Amino acid sequence: MGAVILPMVMNIPAPGSPAVVPEPPKAESQLADRAPPGPGQAVDEDHDLLQSILDHIPLAIWMTDVDGRMRFINRRLSDMLGIAEARFLAAGHYTDLLPSMVATHCRQADRACLAAETPHLSKEWLQFVDGREHLLEITRVRLLDPDGSLRGIAGMAADVTERMEHEKHLERVAHYDALTGLPNRQLLADRLLQALARTKREHGLMAVCHLDLDGFKPVNDRHGHGAGDKVLVEVTRRIKEAVREDDTVARLGGDQFAVLLVGLQATEECVGSLQRLLECIQQPIAVNDAVLDITASIGVAIYPEDEQDADTLLRHAGQAMHLAKQAGRNRYHLFDAVSDQRARSHHKLLQEIRQGLAVGEFELYYQPKVEMASRRLVGAEALIRWNHPRRGLLQPDDFLRTVEDTELEVELGDWMLRTAIAQLHRWHAEGFAIELSVNVSAYYLQSAGFVAKLQATATQLAAMDALRHLQIEVLETAALEDIGRIDALIGACREFGVGFALDDFGTGYSSIAYLSKLDVDTLKIDQSFVRDMLQDKGDHAIVQGIIALARAFDMDIVAEGVETAAHYAALLQMGCALGQGHGIGRPMPAHDLAEWRMPAIA
Repeated sequence: MGAVILPMVMNIPAPGSPAVVPEPPKAESQLADRAPPGPGQAVDEDHDLLQSILDHIPLAIWMTDVDGRMRFINRRLSDMLGIAEARFLAAGHYTDLLPSMVATHCRQADRACLAAETPHLSKEWLQFVDGREHLLEITRVRLLDPDGSLRGIAGMAADVTERMEHEKHLERVAHYDALTGLPNRQLLADRLLQALARTKREHGLMAVCHLDLDGFKPVNDRHGHGAGDKVLVEVTRRIKEAVREDDTVARLGGDQFAVLLVGLQATEECVGSLQRLLECIQQPIAVNDAVLDITASIGVAIYPEDEQDADTLLRHAGQAMHLAKQAGRNRYHLFDAVSDQRARSHHKLLQEIRQGLAVGEFELYYQPKVEMASRRLVGAEALIRWNHPRRGLLQPDDFLRTVEDTELEVELGDWMLRTAIAQLHRWHAEGFAIELSVNVSAYYLQSAGFVAKLQATATQLAAMDALRHLQIEVLETAALEDIGRIDALIGACREFGVGFALDDFGTGYSSIAYLSKLDVDTLKIDQSFVRDMLQDKGDHAIVQGIIALARAFDMDIVAEGVETAAHYAALLQMGCALGQGHGIGRPMPAHDLAEWRMPAIA
């Protein structure tokens, strides 16, 4: 900037030669009183033009002599500070008009400038007439007379306040989460490196915690994203209150957070902090007209017990978090080598399941359901099997837990319903009229667009009539978790003729009031009660009670786990209408079911 302005003022020579500085331009009032040199007005016009340019240029420009007496200022500087040009020109030292701290800094900068051959750069905060403090970037250049002696200083100042604020905004956007104000992943990486360095230096312990909210997705689905945002903000506040000032809380994205607990001396300190986190998060959260119960699962990697780099520690904490979820949620899990191997196996199995689904390795088997009095086949339950290329035929317990609460669980659910509806449609077209039930998880049932996908699948298969013979089984325990939402889904599906059954009934401790709120057709007695009812009087009474309850509510009743002729006879005597189990018939491929006939039970 100096190369542009200063030559207009003082004819600066080429670099390396001494500057020859004429008298600085006078202030506007001074120029008006000055007699024109010579007969023409050219000089006056040049001065007026130069003064106008310097007054309107977006820089504050001034010139002082060696003693700090102001020789020239432009209007920009006067307007910034609200100090008249005449006062500056009259002052013994220009800094006499500035605040004491600013004056001290300016005097120091002037001395440094006069002692240096290169421009002197500095920054200064000054209060402007608008009442705000502005940051000025100041360039000072010393001026020399033709004989090389010091003449004074020329200064220029640019207001960089808006630029600085914009840079701060960009910095915040780049490093902080917009919703919660917490550090984001990028800033967390830097904080983690600093925490590692501190822990090594102090020979202490550090805990890297990966925190994930349990059941947060339904909050957005039921109450809207605005409510979800309020929950995240409140959870953020609670986490920050539960940890110490030196600890770091960051948002990883979605409903996931990271917490760095530093300066620990023993693992027990970490455990106390984790328990506080769980307790404060699980307190009810009031959002709009709803009171929400939110819990968290936390995975923890402790350094130097887990002596890894920053990225690996965070990954290990994430793996431990998934194990906490699998163990029942609302808990923490400390990472160890065994956990790591389990997590790796989990990830590998997920990949194999996804690949198996893509290449057609999954198959539905069908377990017969009979009318016990007539021994007539009336229906079947569709059960998933995996024809694994190396491990052979796998049962659901071998892989379904792996996909719980993941998008892959939804993909498997979609495949099961589509396959079951297509098979049911084929059977009915062939004159094999039975009812088909499919067991679905609560997570899948409550996934986005379940009802619409069910209708679209039947429409694409030209199998809308088959829906009237389809029954969806839902675990009793899952239905009780959100009875209102489950009942609404049941009602929506009933519009297409789909029936519903409560599976494993008796394990969820339903009350009669709860049962009356669920519009289901069938109760399925859990096989654990059926298996022991001949020896255990309590289980025998439970089975009798469930059968009586089904009659009272005009529901069908199905006994699961019928293994022996004694079980069969006892259930029939109690009035149980329908049964299924290995004693009646094992699950089988679709092509075998149409030819199946119930054998004698041993």
